[in-house]
Amino acid sequence: MSIDLKQLRYFLAVAEEKSFSRAAERLHISQPPLSQQIMKLEAELGVRLFTRTTRTFELTVAGKALMQEAAELLARMRMTIDTIRQIDRGEVGRLRVGIVGSAMWGPIPSLLEEFQTKYPRVTWTLHELGPTVQYDALRAKQVDVGFWREPKLDEDELKRDNLRQELCYRENVCVAINDHHPLAARAEIDLMDIAQEPMLTLALDKSSFPRYLIECCVKAGFQPTIFQEANEPQTLLAMVGAGLGVTLLPETTSRIGWPGVVFVPLRDPPSANLYITYPANDDAPVVRAFLNIINPPAPGEG
Repeated sequence: MSIDLKQLRYFLAVAEEKSFSRAAERLHISQPPLSQQIMKLEAELGVRLFTRTTRTFELTVAGKALMQEAAELLARMRMTIDTIRQIDRGEVGRLRVGIVGSAMWGPIPSLLEEFQTKYPRVTWTLHELGPTVQYDALRAKQVDVGFWREPKLDEDELKRDNLRQELCYRENVCVAINDHHPLAARAEIDLMDIAQEPMLTLALDKSSFPRYLIECCVKAGFQPTIFQEANEPQTLLAMVGAGLGVTLLPETTSRIGWPGVVFVPLRDPPSANLYITYPANDDAPVVRAFLNIINPPAPGEG
């Protein structure tokens, strides 16, 4: 049996119009090929779909049944085609976003809000992971995009693992200091000004960002004395508020307004730039749509 959707569409037009001539006009075809398609459909099914006389034109019982089934089938097909097109435009699907915790104090919430508004049928989930874990998750296709900070990954390493990394948001590092500390009253300070202070840092074995900050201190002329490490910036700020030391964090961290903590800008600050990393060879429409939120295409581009 070989029945195609065109035959069903032609049959439905005739059944609804109750006229071959009106159906042909509606379909923008001549009447003879329309009649041929209906006859072919009847032959394939082995049933009569219409009762034709010189004065009447009625659907048979089989024709009435097919009319209902064909209408439902074509409606489902239209919905399927529409869904496929929406998927291709990134309007339907799932997006798994890896992030470092401090990124949620920067641009990520507003990006997600805009993405939610433009693509309400996309389901997205956040996975708070360190950069190393995110990298492995990207390679294993357990997350679709990842956000973490400086330093930028080596291009050869990215290429080897079929990943791409782009700058998402420029940001500087500042110093979080206890509000009773003499440096807290300064408009800005140098890195060397905290050379003798106990350093509180994010876990050095979990991320390259805190190691990068230690290298920045060394380049500034001193080896910091690390007093405590912590997994979360909130823990560092709690210790700063208790007067246990100072810490280097992205400037957007100051949005928290932690009790007992002052955020002081640095002269010639290290960068805390936020990068997005994603599979280079994966043409997933949802990822493409998300990237277009971050970096909208120029007019005329895709």
